[in-house]
Amino acid sequence: MSNNTDVDDSPEDASDTADEERPERQGDQSLLEEDGDRRPDVDDPIDEFESSSDEEEKDEIETVDDLGSTVEVDPGVEVDEEIAKDDLLGGLKIDSTEDIEVPDRLVDQVIGQDEARDIIIKAAKQRRHVMMIGSPGTGKSMLAKAMSQLLPQEDLQDVLVYPNPDDDNEPKVRTVPAGKGEQIVDAHREEANKHNRRRSILMWVIIAAIIGYAIFVGPLLLGFLAAGVIWLIFRTMGKGGDAMVPNLLVNNGEQRVAPFEDATGAHAGALLGDVRHDPFQSGGMGTPSHERVEPGSIHKSNKGVLFLDEINTLDIRTQQKLMTAIQEGEFSITGQSERSSGAMVQTEAVSCDFIMVAAGNLDAMENMHPALRNRIKGYGYEVYMDDTIEDTPEMRRKYARFIAQEVERDGRLPHFTDDAVKEILLEAKRRSGRKNHLTLHFRTLGGLVRVAGDIARAEDREYTTRDDVLRAKDRSRSIEQQLADDYIERRKDYELQVNDGGVEGRVNGLAVMGEDSGIMLPVMAEIAPAQGGGQVIATGKLQEMAEESVQNVSAIIKKFSDVDLSEKDVHIQFVQAGEGGVDGDSASITVAAAVISALEDIPVDQSIAMTGSLSVRGDVLPVGGVTHKIEAAAKAGCTTVIIPEANEQDVMIEDEYEEMVEIIPCSNISEVLDVALMGEPKKDSLVDRLKSITGTTFDQGTVGSTTGSNPSLQ
Repeated sequence: MSNNTDVDDSPEDASDTADEERPERQGDQSLLEEDGDRRPDVDDPIDEFESSSDEEEKDEIETVDDLGSTVEVDPGVEVDEEIAKDDLLGGLKIDSTEDIEVPDRLVDQVIGQDEARDIIIKAAKQRRHVMMIGSPGTGKSMLAKAMSQLLPQEDLQDVLVYPNPDDDNEPKVRTVPAGKGEQIVDAHREEANKHNRRRSILMWVIIAAIIGYAIFVGPLLLGFLAAGVIWLIFRTMGKGGDAMVPNLLVNNGEQRVAPFEDATGAHAGALLGDVRHDPFQSGGMGTPSHERVEPGSIHKSNKGVLFLDEINTLDIRTQQKLMTAIQEGEFSITGQSERSSGAMVQTEAVSCDFIMVAAGNLDAMENMHPALRNRIKGYGYEVYMDDTIEDTPEMRRKYARFIAQEVERDGRLPHFTDDAVKEILLEAKRRSGRKNHLTLHFRTLGGLVRVAGDIARAEDREYTTRDDVLRAKDRSRSIEQQLADDYIERRKDYELQVNDGGVEGRVNGLAVMGEDSGIMLPVMAEIAPAQGGGQVIATGKLQEMAEESVQNVSAIIKKFSDVDLSEKDVHIQFVQAGEGGVDGDSASITVAAAVISALEDIPVDQSIAMTGSLSVRGDVLPVGGVTHKIEAAAKAGCTTVIIPEANEQDVMIEDEYEEMVEIIPCSNISEVLDVALMGEPKKDSLVDRLKSITGTTFDQGTVGSTTGSNPSLQ
C-alpha cells in the first residue's frame, strides 16, 4: 500500500519508506517551517521502531500453521475410555469443572463447528473473506474474534492525518508502522510547544517594551491599547502552530493482536468514517479539517478483522461503499451528512486492508447486495453453521470444557460439580431436538450456565450443583416462554379435555407454544346436512399452513368414504386455540381421525393423544416438538401418545414421564385409526377398507432421511 502524503515528520528527516515509494516528493518542505525557522533534529521514530524489533521477538511469533485445527479435548484430565460411551461426561474423571484446563486461544475454545473452524484458519492464512450463515448463538462472533488472533501482529499500522497547506479541505494521509504514529505526534507537539514558547517570550518582551515606553514617554492609555493589540496578534498567530500537529487517526501502538472491529448495526459514519461538523469553520476560528476527521470501523480494522453480523440490515448504499473498500483496500473519509460542513472535507485514501467476516441468519442473503456477496464468494468462503452435532464421548468432554470456559470467562461463578455438568449435558441433548445429538446454540446454553452459577453464588456455595441447574432451567425461560406457560396454566381453570372413555368426533391433539411448552389441543368434528353444496368448515383462527392441512385431510376422506360429501358439511373446531390461532400442519392426523370418527360414528379413545402431519395419500409425516408434546400429554393424564414413526428418534422426554405414557409410532393413517378408535367390529372394517386404498407412499428409510434436518413444523 503506498503512503498517501507529501508531509515530512521532521525538517531534515523523512521516512526512507516514504522516499522509496514517492521519489517525486523527496524535496518537500516541512509544514512546520515558519518564518524561516526550522525544526531541530528529531530522531526518526520509524528507524527506532525498526531497530528495536530484534530477532528473538520475531522467532516467538506463531504462524498460522502452528495454530492448527487439532486441539486437545481434555488436557490434564484423566479419561476412562472403558465407560466413555455410556458415561454422560464421556469418561472424564472430574469432581468439578475446576479440574478442566481451558485453552488460552479462542480458536481452541470453539466447539462443534469443525468445518467453520477449519475455514477460519485457512481464511486467516490466505487473507480471505468469510460469510457465516446460521442461527443466532452458534459461535459466529467467537470465530471472527478467533481469526483476529491468528493474523500476524507485526503487520499492523498507524494512520496519521496531516493538514494540507494548499487546500484545507483535502487533508493528507500517511501510514506508518504500528507504534511510530504516537512518536511522530509527540515530536510534532513538542516542536509546536517550543515554537509557542519562543513566540510567547517574544510577545511579552514587546508588550513590556510598549508599556515601559508608554509609562515614561507617551500616553499610558495608548500604550495599554497597543499592548492588547500585540497580545491579540500573537494569540491568533499561535494557533497556527498547534494546527500543524497531525491527527493520529488509527493508533495500533499498544495492540497485541490484529484489530477486531464489531461493526454490527453501525451507521454509515461509524462504519466508513466521518468528518465532524464545525459551526465556526469560517473566519479562521474553527477547528482545522484534519483534526475533525474520524476513522470508521473499516479503517480501525486495517490488517485485522471487520465483523458484520446481520449484514442485510446495512443500507444498500453503505453496502456498495463497503464493496469499494474491499476491492480497493483503501477508502477516503468524508462527512456523511450532506448538510454538514464536514461534507466539504475529503481526505486522501486511507488504508483499510481488512478481512471481512459477514454473518447473519438465513434471511440475511435476501437483502444483501448481490455484488457484495459475490465479492465475498469470489475471494473467500461461505459456510453454514450447524445447529446440532452428533453426541459422542469426545463431544461430551468438550461440552464439559465449555462449562469450564463459561465459568472462567465470567470470573464470578462457582465451578460446576460433575452432577451439574451432567444435567447441562442432558439439557443440551433435549434442546437439540434430535436423538443422539447435542445442540450448538451455545449462547442460550451459556445463559443457563450463568443463571445456575448466579443461584449458587447468591447462596454463597463453593460449587454449583445439579439442583441449581434445575432451578435455573425454570428461571432462564424467555419472555415468550413465560407468557406461553402462563397461558397454559390459566387455561387449566377452564379445561375441556377428556382423558377417559370414548367420544365420536373428538380427538386430543398436541401443539407447542413458545419455544418448548407442550399443550393439549382438542379437535372436534361434526357432520351436518349441506345447505347448498357440501364444504369443509374449520374454525379456530387457522393460519395458512393449517388450512392447507385441512384440505389434504378432506382429500383422504372423499377417497375412502361411502358418504356423498356433496350433501354434507364437515365442521371442524380447534377447541381453545387461543388468540394466536393454529399454525403448522402437525394436527393433520388429529383432524383426519376426528372427521372419520364423526362420519362413521365410531368413538375415539380419549386416553390417547396424537400429533403428526398427513400427506394426501395417507402417510404420517414427521413434525417438530414431539418431546414437549409427549410431556404435555402425560401431564394432562393421557396414557398413550401417537407420533410419526420418523420422529421416534427425536423423543427425549424427562425420566419422570417415561412410565406415564406409552409412545406408539405410526407411518400411515390406517395405523393411527387402528390405535385410536374403539368398537372392534366397525373399527376393524374401517381400518381394512383404509388399508386397501392408502398404502405406504414413502419408504421408511426415505422418510427417516428427511428428518435429519430436524423439521420445525409445529
